[in-house]
Amino acid sequence: MARFTIWLVASILGIVGAALSIGGVTLVTRGGSAYYLVAGLAVLVAAAGLMRRARYASWCYGTMLAWTLIWSLWEVGLDDWGLMPRLLAPALLGLLFLLPVIHRATGASLWWVGAPTLAAFLVIGVAILHAETAESGLPSAAKVTLVGGAPTDWRNWGNNLAGTKYAAIDQINLANVGKLKLAWRYDSEIKPGTLRSLEAAPLAVDGRLYMCIESGTVAALDQDSGKRLWQYRGLPENSPYLGWKCRGVAYYAARTSGPDCQHRLFLTTSAGQLIAIDADTGKQCGNFANGGIADLKEGMGEMGPDDALPTSPPTVVNGVIVVGQSISDFGSFEMPSGVIRGYDAETGALRWAWDVGRPGQTLLNPGETYTRDTPNAWGVFSGDESLGLVYVGTGNSPPDYFAGYRSKVSDEFTDNVVAIDVATGQLRWSFKTVNHDLWDYDIAAQSVLVDLPDGKPALIIPTKRGQLFVLDRRTGKPIDEVVQRPAPQGAAEGNWTAPTQPYTTGFPSVAGDDLREVDMWGLTPIDQMICRISYRGANYSGQFTPIVTRPSLTYPAVGGGINWGGVSVDTQRGLMVVNTLHLANLNTLVPKTKDTVVKGGFEGGVITFPMAGTPYYLAQFPFLSPLFVPCQRPPFGTISVFDIASRKLLWSKPLGTAAGSGPFGMASHIPLRMGVPNFGGSLATAGGLVFIAAAQDHMLRAFDSGNGREVWSAELPAVGASMPISYVSPHTGRQYVVIAAGGHFAIPGPNANAIMAYALSEQ
Repeated sequence: MARFTIWLVASILGIVGAALSIGGVTLVTRGGSAYYLVAGLAVLVAAAGLMRRARYASWCYGTMLAWTLIWSLWEVGLDDWGLMPRLLAPALLGLLFLLPVIHRATGASLWWVGAPTLAAFLVIGVAILHAETAESGLPSAAKVTLVGGAPTDWRNWGNNLAGTKYAAIDQINLANVGKLKLAWRYDSEIKPGTLRSLEAAPLAVDGRLYMCIESGTVAALDQDSGKRLWQYRGLPENSPYLGWKCRGVAYYAARTSGPDCQHRLFLTTSAGQLIAIDADTGKQCGNFANGGIADLKEGMGEMGPDDALPTSPPTVVNGVIVVGQSISDFGSFEMPSGVIRGYDAETGALRWAWDVGRPGQTLLNPGETYTRDTPNAWGVFSGDESLGLVYVGTGNSPPDYFAGYRSKVSDEFTDNVVAIDVATGQLRWSFKTVNHDLWDYDIAAQSVLVDLPDGKPALIIPTKRGQLFVLDRRTGKPIDEVVQRPAPQGAAEGNWTAPTQPYTTGFPSVAGDDLREVDMWGLTPIDQMICRISYRGANYSGQFTPIVTRPSLTYPAVGGGINWGGVSVDTQRGLMVVNTLHLANLNTLVPKTKDTVVKGGFEGGVITFPMAGTPYYLAQFPFLSPLFVPCQRPPFGTISVFDIASRKLLWSKPLGTAAGSGPFGMASHIPLRMGVPNFGGSLATAGGLVFIAAAQDHMLRAFDSGNGREVWSAELPAVGASMPISYVSPHTGRQYVVIAAGGHFAIPGPNANAIMAYALSEQ
């Protein structure tokens, strides 16, 4: 038995040493760290010594481990997640040398390996303790006086047309949030699906909660019990459009009297419809458009079933319903138009259409179709009724990753925020956030209206790039100076890159620093080394690295930065809450031949974009280690709060724990603060609280907005890839916090179809 144990331990050391040595040679030849080569050779020597029962086996391994400890602290300091892949596995292997049979075989002092092993575990423990107990040192959120007459319901996707996602109610506050309990749960009978995601934020109006379950399906729930009052299904059971996501509905109180539909809900469907529903009964509004439905396919020309899919709620500004749509990323130059349209909220008649290819023309002439392959707008819009403007964030015109053939007008309006006059449909102003986008940095987040302390009416634009631009919302002129900085060059043949890119001089970027080799991560030294090799072999020169015909790192990646969840603003305290994603992609432009047949979609861990009509297709990989964990060091998600007046960062911390993350997509159940992938948004309240779910560990959390201290949490049945809302019931006077929990196709974990409502325990 002793001989077998010695042979087994020596074999493990030999395999580890060989892997580190071989990989170390590759890394050194690519200009990377020599540590892995030296460490691998030392482990091989230790393995050979153990097979010979030589004392130098313990000495050699102990020296390697001591050197590893010093090197790790030099590279990452006391960063807990940075230290773990460097120290944990070597320290665990060090424990094998303390086995009696191994100790007797080498005859070496236990301290030769025991001392550096103990030191490694102590350093990891100190780093974890420091990370778990670190606080900002800032004071708790100061109390505010509630605004008289402030609404206590939630009538718009972002609570108001400004998109602040702020509830000016404080029944739930810092003093009592610990007593928050689940008040009710509603589970839809509609089975969760891959594309549903349940990303909707419900509306709370007149004692009812209106929740979009999937495209074309809306349920009305009682605000105090969660009991379903009615459900509307706008798509037939056999519809090929069933199952697509829906981020919410819009509410409108009619200005004309009539027998029905005085209170209306507007929703878009993946079948290309704008539908009006009676909010009181759940019936279609027969006096709206054509029996309650406006056809969004009119004027779009030829299109496939998945080419144009509205997923976000429309926005109603001064009685005009403004509608955009998502155009498929898998398409090319013959895709439908990204036109923005305004419909009369009373009649459903088309009032205007903003088509970038037809400047100044707001309605089509007979026989015309909207300009094809123009930038689409798939996120949520905001509005200023006093100015008569709707603010629309645009995306790319397909194909997203090759713009060599993109039209001049499409390139001009890609990744813009545009202000459209809702009365006329005419463009008032536009602001460009990316020059000649090759990375799919479309504007996903809702722009937010705030009035600055100096009285300037501002518009804050959150972006996937992690830039937060601040404009005068009347003119579109930057309030915080925007500068053009040189961008990396060297595009693939046929493509071209812009020489500069815009950066704000106001709010700090939330994108994270450019990646370095030292930032590469993994669960063990071996997969971390492989990630370092991948990093050194990739085309990467920082943000805006052109995508070429070898693997190119894109960071921030297509998910952001800041995605559709956007930001929330505590307007009384002057605070802005930002949650961000920090994950890179590996993108490769693959040259086509005349025989190349490319199918778009996700398969085998690769997303393929056919980009028909171009010389390439795009292969997109998440930047993962062989154990399917991110190749970059945590945090992968953060939550931060900024002071709007000074633009200064007040606090920032990792969002979420490692409990829902692990190798091969498995949950580790380790409740250590990590900062994990997240999709969704936040809610700020007058009670000094920030509520957010969004993270992979499927928890709903409350933070002290003043200092970032986590003050409450509750486990959800799935990732809450949506946005919490809060309201006060008109019947019981109780304040509720409500979140939809359904999971997300891009985040591993369970699926559900649950609406969860939390309130203080009834006395």
